[in-house]
Amino acid sequence: MAHDKQVDDVSGVEMTGHEWDGLRELNNPLPRWWLWTFYVTCAWAVVYWVLMPSWPLLDDYLRGVRGHSQRAVVMEEVAALQAQRATAGAGLQEVSLEEIQQTPDLLQFAMANGAAAFGDNCAACHGSGGQGATGYPNLNDDVWLWGGTLDEIHQTLLYGIRAEHDETRMGDMPAFGRDGILNRQEIRATANHVLTLSGQEPEEGADLALGEELFVNNCAACHGESGEGMRELGSANLADHEWLYGGSLQAVMASIDQGRAGVMPAWDARLDPVTIKSLAVYVHALGGGE
Repeated sequence: MAHDKQVDDVSGVEMTGHEWDGLRELNNPLPRWWLWTFYVTCAWAVVYWVLMPSWPLLDDYLRGVRGHSQRAVVMEEVAALQAQRATAGAGLQEVSLEEIQQTPDLLQFAMANGAAAFGDNCAACHGSGGQGATGYPNLNDDVWLWGGTLDEIHQTLLYGIRAEHDETRMGDMPAFGRDGILNRQEIRATANHVLTLSGQEPEEGADLALGEELFVNNCAACHGESGEGMRELGSANLADHEWLYGGSLQAVMASIDQGRAGVMPAWDARLDPVTIKSLAVYVHALGGGE
């Protein structure tokens, strides 16, 4: 049964018959330019679906007639870049770190290569300028737990700190509170004594005699009786006003209570020898190298 067409008196456009609270809907057609654009995009999608990778499968994807793979393109570009770097850095392979520093052309390449590698691999923890953060060493100062010479920095980069490598640097601080070695009162007394080693004022009423006795019995073997630290063990200097995890009473107490065992990855299996050498030279040049 045919329905009479309803036409809007003002616009002269046919209406759909839908009405909401007295508002009636006009049956305006879509603009032709919009329709043609839509048809073209549909046609293009079909062509693209045939030519290019388009649909995921369980263990692969439809590769299309062209067999294009953006992942393969990226891998080729990375391989080409690595080959280019290998050629440019071939001179670094056989020479010592000291010779790199003394040869302007090699030093220029090492610094540029090291800066790029530092940004990609190290800046997330040490900061873009090597300034560090709480728990992450500042590479711009002259405070080094394991030494700041070129060879020492190179060794740390190669094997890491407490990393999963047979030659990694190891040095663990016990968790005196968590493991039940010291009680809360003893930890507080020890922390107050540690503050005095760097010239800070202990809290009022601190039992410094007990703190010193506990320090000698539990800490001096690694940190030294004066708190000067030992690089061969990676133990911190507690008398230099430089604190990796904070130097307040509460921070020192937390370190004694829970122990400290920060980890740095070993890079020898992740980066090529030229890049690691470049990083050693770059980090040494940040300002704190010895």
